[in-house]
Amino acid sequence: QVQLAESGGGLVQAGDSLRLSCVLSGRTLSTYIMGWFRQPPGKEREFVAGIRWNGDVTRIGDAVKGRFTISVDNAKNTAYLEMNSLKLEDTAVYYCALDPRGGWISTLDKTYQYWGQGTQVTVSS
Repeated sequence: QVQLAESGGGLVQAGDSLRLSCVLSGRTLSTYIMGWFRQPPGKEREFVAGIRWNGDVTRIGDAVKGRFTISVDNAKNTAYLEMNSLKLEDTAVYYCALDPRGGWISTLDKTYQYWGQGTQVTVSS
């Protein structure tokens, strides 16, 4: 089994930065895709960013392009979401998710088999 645990959320002001972490534990995987999704209050869950297990390919959602970056540290089994220039509309519960098949980075949440519990990010004015 695979477990994902997010951390790093909190309350920040618009324009601030925040880094989320997602620790992978459990079954050892040779290849996978790690994705970050978010669900704003009252809205559908949306893709934020994704990365291949070795970090060679990334994909960033249009809403956060130029402000958010994704990275992975395999030695620590941890993926990161660096969020800069945060806006009020970035307020959401952020989830990390894993697709154990590897391959290409999907923006569809149904592609991902494993999910963390989520971490709240609130951006205030």
